Order: sequence, then C-alpha cells, then structure tokens
Amino acid sequence: MLIDRRMFFIGAVALSTSTRAQTTDLTGRLVITGSSTVAPLVLEIGKAFEKRHPRVRIDVQTGGSSRGVADARSGLADIGMASRALFDNERDLFGTPIARDGICLVAHKTNAVSDLTDEQVKALFTGKAADWQEVGGKPGRVTIVNKAEGRSTLELFLQHYKLKNSDIKASVVIGDNAQGIKTIVGNPGAIGYVSIGSAEFEVSQGTAIKLVSSGGVVPSSAAVQAGTFPLSRPLTLVTKQAPTGLAAAFIAFARSSDMHPLVKEQFFVPLQS
Repeated sequence: MLIDRRMFFIGAVALSTSTRAQTTDLTGRLVITGSSTVAPLVLEIGKAFEKRHPRVRIDVQTGGSSRGVADARSGLADIGMASRALFDNERDLFGTPIARDGICLVAHKTNAVSDLTDEQVKALFTGKAADWQEVGGKPGRVTIVNKAEGRSTLELFLQHYKLKNSDIKASVVIGDNAQGIKTIVGNPGAIGYVSIGSAEFEVSQGTAIKLVSSGGVVPSSAAVQAGTFPLSRPLTLVTKQAPTGLAAAFIAFARSSDMHPLVKEQFFVPLQS
C-alpha cells in the first residue's frame, strides 16, 4: 500500500476478525484535541470504543483545528482533530479522514434574503454592503459574525471566496458553531457561517435561523454527499507518525461502517465505502 504522509488511509486496512479478537484486551488512554466541529463526533465514537474496550479511556478536548495539528506534531496529543485536509506545510504529519462536512451561510429566520451571489457575500463580509437592502433584503444594518483565527471553518470560507481574514469587517468573532448560531438567533441582522450539519439540526429543532444559498447552490448534507456542494471538507484525525497500537485501533474503529450511524446522528456525511 502506498502511504501518503498527508492522508494515511488506515480505513483501507480495516480490522480483520482475528485482529478484532486481539484488540479486545486493549488498554491505555488517548488524548485527542482540536476542532470543535469534529469533537462531538469523536466524543461519541470514543464512548463506543470505551464500551468495546473497558480498559481504554478517550480524553477529547477542543480548541480548533490549528491546536489539533500543533498538539499532534508536538506530542501533546496522541491524535489531533482537524475539520479540513492537511496543508502542504503539514506533510510531516499523517491525516486520516473519518467523515465529510460542509459549511454554509446562516442568517436569522426572519431575514428576507435566501440566496446570495459570491460577489454579494464578499460585499457583505468586507463591509462594502453594510445594509441588507443593498443585497435585495429589507432595510437594516448588517452584523457580520466571523470565526476566530485558527478555525478551519474560517480558512475554508476565506479560500472559497478568495478573501484574507484582514478583509473581513467582523462585528462579532466567535469560536464554535453553537456560539455562532446563538449570536445569529439574538440578532436579526446577523449573518455568519457554520457547519451544515449543525445548521440543519438547529433548523429541525425550530431554532430561528435559515441556511442561505450561495451562487444558487442550496446547502445540504445531501449535496455534500453528492459532491455538488463547493464548501465541503474532510473531518480528519491527525497523528505525528503512521498510527500504531491504540491510536491505530481507534482510527480504524472511527472509519468503520459501524460508526456510520453515529456520523449521521452528528449530521455529517459518512465516507463512501
């Protein structure tokens, strides 16, 4: 098997029946840090792994994709979490995708705007359009909700719209998806961007937000699955070296088809078998 240091597909060597038998006696502790987007999924996978291996403990901590990558590289974490693929300057690390996600624009439910062109999105986030009526909405001041530095959601947003973070005229800077959604619920003039899965879940619960189409593409998990949604990304587990031992067993477990129901419950898209 060819090994790419940037994307180590441990799932391609799924645990055999004999290997599964051998791993019943696994013991130890894994520290997993990083992306707040990936963390809830990894936490649930960790619980399932602990149930199968009672002498194993999984410690999941958040702090953003940059922390996950840095902690994996420095050895502060056994596994880092990143809601993106590894960058070219991270070739010394190993990344294994466990699911896919997309990010979408989110506005208050009462906002009259349901679709924006890429140019309109750029105008809003750079302050060139400071009132909603400038992009086809009702009169009202625009409040820009941006992600903090180090968040891969921010990096994907900037890459897609060909912006720099210094271009963004943010009114509010937030960390995780929940904080962003809460901010938009409390401000009818706000717009931000969060994980599609988180947004879809909140809408299903009656939260006063709406998913805003960009360039005519309706954001949905189904579109991510079909590969037609442009702002999508892998959810990646990062290790300093090719995973071995307990880390390898956990990553293989996370990629297994047994975890597909958990992936869907967290409103992410399972990997194609």
